[in-house]
Amino acid sequence: MGNLFCLVQVDQSTVAIKETFGTFDDVLEPGLHCVPWIFGSQVAGQLTLRVQQLDVKCETKTKDNISVNVVASIRYRALADKASDAFYKLSNTRSQIQAYVFDVIRASVPKLNLDDALEQKNEIAKAIEEELEKAVSAYGFEIVQTLIVDIEPDEHVKSAMNEINAASGLRMAATEKAEGEAESKSLSGSGIARQKQAILDELRDMNLRTRHI
Repeated sequence: MGNLFCLVQVDQSTVAIKETFGTFDDVLEPGLHCVPWIFGSQVAGQLTLRVQQLDVKCETKTKDNISVNVVASIRYRALADKASDAFYKLSNTRSQIQAYVFDVIRASVPKLNLDDALEQKNEIAKAIEEELEKAVSAYGFEIVQTLIVDIEPDEHVKSAMNEINAASGLRMAATEKAEGEAESKSLSGSGIARQKQAILDELRDMNLRTRHI
């Protein structure tokens, strides 16, 4: 946004808030505008209309008492037709959105076991988005997209889960090895039995031939 004498340039995807003698006067859209400061007019600030992203990391516990870090990604933007609300009503938009996200996560995740929480990430994201949409629409913003990027157990739980998975893998490997050895022995035994039978058959044939002679 540029300002030369009484001329103000508002950049693309941005609006400017014009005040006269300290009172809201108008929303200036992208382009060149005359703001006669000698008559008490000034630009109080500007507001981007671009989509912004906020990543929120919230620590909570699941129903089965496992500590997890829930990472949510929120995409939001200010509405051009409610630019004055977006500019004046919230002093810190990002911290307010973060507070709403914390509230929803800490209300929903403790109702679910870890496995259910991992499976229901989309439902948790939807609940956050619905709550956020109701909250921020009054302040001139809209929620574009909400995602649960990750639900990550704390390091102690992850280590325990890795140990369990490793032990399970070793048990499966041992079982497969035992089954393989048993099958090998069975096949080997069958082979020896067939060899013995073949020898007996050969001896019987030789005896029969000897008797005929």
